[in-house]
Amino acid sequence: MKHIDKYLQAALGQNASDLHFVSGDPVRARVHGGLQLIMEEILTLEVVQEAMSEIMDGVTKKAFDADDAADFAYEIEGVSRFRVNVFRHLNGIGAIFRAIPSNAMTLDDLNMPDVVRTLCRHTQGMILVTGKTGSGKSTTLAAMINEMNRRMKGHIITIEDPIEFVHSAKGCLISQREIGVHTPGFAEALQSALREDPDVILIGEMRDLETISIAVTAAEMGILVMGTLHTNGAAQTVDRIINSFPADKQSHIRTMISTSLRGVISQQLLPTCNRPGRAAALEILINTPAVANLIRRGKLDQLETAIQSGGRIGMKTMDNALLELVDKGWVSGKEAYQQANNKHMFEKLKDSD
Repeated sequence: MKHIDKYLQAALGQNASDLHFVSGDPVRARVHGGLQLIMEEILTLEVVQEAMSEIMDGVTKKAFDADDAADFAYEIEGVSRFRVNVFRHLNGIGAIFRAIPSNAMTLDDLNMPDVVRTLCRHTQGMILVTGKTGSGKSTTLAAMINEMNRRMKGHIITIEDPIEFVHSAKGCLISQREIGVHTPGFAEALQSALREDPDVILIGEMRDLETISIAVTAAEMGILVMGTLHTNGAAQTVDRIINSFPADKQSHIRTMISTSLRGVISQQLLPTCNRPGRAAALEILINTPAVANLIRRGKLDQLETAIQSGGRIGMKTMDNALLELVDKGWVSGKEAYQQANNKHMFEKLKDSD
């Protein structure tokens, strides 16, 4: 048993999503969205160094020494996997552990709407899942991969930093590659994946122009590409992709996105008021002919209107998703008001518990 395991197991015992293990501070855990003390002791630099040294391999240690930060995965066998970020800071060394369930949840487990299952039936194009850090993007994508793995027969390639959910083969062959271990970067792995007869490519994070460019090209080639971006809202997601390209290429990219995009799921997690936990609010954009026309013409400011008029096929704005959660009694009006885009819609709810 490693030194860190007792802290991780204590955090899991409180249903925490993250453990904050930082020298100079007591151990904290994020439980249902809020940070809580789980042990009073102040962590010394020596304790954190020893704990990290036990679980970092040679490659990770070299990366940490070179960059003063590193990402890797850690597993307590039979308990849980964790995505780890270790870093240097003012008082020494810190590490954040994100808990990853041993098995990917299903779309039913996550109470995903039927439109998400429909998106999983596409065989080519691009599906994007977006939101801020900790909004559940990886969990949603893993559930979608799980659905495809169960339903189809093909080759699914995941490119992650680090590998989070480990998928076992059902109907599909699944190849999982980790940045820094199996490949130097996202762009290199994606370029290689195009030659590996893929049906589906999952990109853990589309973080630079080269990766985005190859991903758009792959979607145009007839591969189903799934990826994440740290954006809030479907319109902002499309805008981020287009504006990552030089101005003289943006018209061409708008045309490519208008034909290859299948949908955008933009999500955030809110603390529930009816029981301990969090609920997901999903903004969903489906690429209809009307949406494709707006993207092609660069009228991204009109996408929200298109989403509002597309409710019949499963589209939904973030504000409407928040209102639904309030109506169901899952989320307080105050919480919905704080996360809403159009605050005016929630004025009458903001003082309710």
